[in-house]
Amino acid sequence: MVGMPSAFLVLLLLQGMFLVLAQATVHYHDFILKETNFTRLCSSKSMLVVNGSLPGPVIRVTKGDTVHGVHQPRNPWSDGPEYVTQCPIAAGSNFTYEIRFSDEEGTLWWHAHSDWTRAGVHGAIVVLPNKETGFPFPQPDGEEIVVLGSWYTGDVNEEVAEDLEDGADTPRSDCYIINGQPGDFLPCSNESTYRWQVDYGKTYLLRLVNAAMNAELYFAIAEHNLTLVGMDGSYVKPVVTSSLMITPGQTMDILVKANQSPRDRYYVGARQYDSVRPDVTDYDQTNATAILEYSGGSYDPSISPIFPTNLPSYEEFSPALNFTSRLRSLANQDHPVNVPKNITTRMYITASMNNVVFDYEGATKTALASSLNNVSWLNPSTDVLLAYYRNISGIYTTDFPNYPPDFFNFTADTAPDYTTETVQGTKLKVLNYNEEVEIVFQGTTVFDASEDHPMHLHGYTFYVVGSGFGNFDNETDPLGYNLVDPPKMNTVSLPKKGWVAIRFKASNPGVWLWHCHLDRHLSWGMDTVLIVKNGDTPETSIREPPPNMPLCTADSSNIRLRHAGKSYENKVDMIN
Repeated sequence: MVGMPSAFLVLLLLQGMFLVLAQATVHYHDFILKETNFTRLCSSKSMLVVNGSLPGPVIRVTKGDTVHGVHQPRNPWSDGPEYVTQCPIAAGSNFTYEIRFSDEEGTLWWHAHSDWTRAGVHGAIVVLPNKETGFPFPQPDGEEIVVLGSWYTGDVNEEVAEDLEDGADTPRSDCYIINGQPGDFLPCSNESTYRWQVDYGKTYLLRLVNAAMNAELYFAIAEHNLTLVGMDGSYVKPVVTSSLMITPGQTMDILVKANQSPRDRYYVGARQYDSVRPDVTDYDQTNATAILEYSGGSYDPSISPIFPTNLPSYEEFSPALNFTSRLRSLANQDHPVNVPKNITTRMYITASMNNVVFDYEGATKTALASSLNNVSWLNPSTDVLLAYYRNISGIYTTDFPNYPPDFFNFTADTAPDYTTETVQGTKLKVLNYNEEVEIVFQGTTVFDASEDHPMHLHGYTFYVVGSGFGNFDNETDPLGYNLVDPPKMNTVSLPKKGWVAIRFKASNPGVWLWHCHLDRHLSWGMDTVLIVKNGDTPETSIREPPPNMPLCTADSSNIRLRHAGKSYENKVDMIN
């Protein structure tokens, strides 16, 4: 996950490097980040990407190799989020990420974690199984990688910076894209539509990534069933479905049987699943499409491809719920589960939309914000990891609350007026090594703005042991937990007006970001940080930092998860 200062994006070159260790062999992936010209929707612009491509290069490894993974065992130095584990990489400089895989297998992804730069800086990671074990399903005949994304006709970082300064809403995407292309339903896109060629009778492993900035997406292929076999680098019991919902930050492994008529072509379609109020229509209502066609097929090119009639509409709620409720881990001898059952830390965290009120150049100003337990994250002046490792005081406080400050009917049609205002602070949670943790995330209707929140934890995968609608009941709801074969994820969708319960063992020491993977909510402060202390041995402690960690400067970034660039000299007074 690469960070970079947006102030230098236009003119200067940034280089990142991924180090891959496979047994005794060392492999290097050079990632050159520079502005590249693209034309979409009848207009052209310059955009920061890796190695000139959108999406970026695919990283392919075998389970157990070292490259770019999720867990980052004992190595938060290469995790990437700006002002959490590092400062942004300065323009014209470079940084080498050494990333180790542990038990991940399947599809993952890499992306920028600075400003909204990940709109163009992202790509897939393929983690192949060991030869000794192989896939837990019949060997597929081929593979296809599909990355869903967001396209903005303007400079999205500049627009976001202006909106955060003004306290306004952030920009909506102008369309969604499949492997960098909008598809032929949109202007000037007919000739560039992405095409996937298949052979009749063969089975393909479709590796799907949702890199969209702010949208859960429905996905379907006309006339073809999808068999989900993996999520977030872990396998699941096969789920056969005609469509699915994938949330930002999630990855999926899907088997597709090419068993339809080669005389036709078939649209691969994605459209937003909008979980906000039905009267809120200000969202991207485009359909992103690609075309699946059979090699040697005798289709009539004058006839349009078949559109997936099973692709749910924007506000259909039940298809998303029905799909996610079917997810189960394999839970077998080769892919066991180890659900924590001796819980030592319990947290109940509300996710809300809010306002924040502050003094700006002598005037009182109100801005949009978001929060976890009524704390809206404020980036510090240097990264949390360095401050923790070097024992630098005054950068953060360790009083992120285990529970919300006030209890009310979180999912009622209206919330009390006093709940709309939040406080900003650099508050985080500290866990002891090997603690077994349960966190229940609770959605709220504050601001009448309840919607799904894709919650993502760096450094860990976790078991999703339960979810439901309404307010979580700590006596009755745990009775329905799945402790036998819960799905193992790193990103889970907190349902609108509902809750989700996760468990994990704090066995990876370091500094790890928790955040909503809707970047507009991340920019407004719906994130916090977990510090997991070292164990008793060097093997259970944070590794030493590399010698060339990026340094923080006053102008490292112009979007620092704060709403007015110079208005927080008195930020200590903003913290409880």
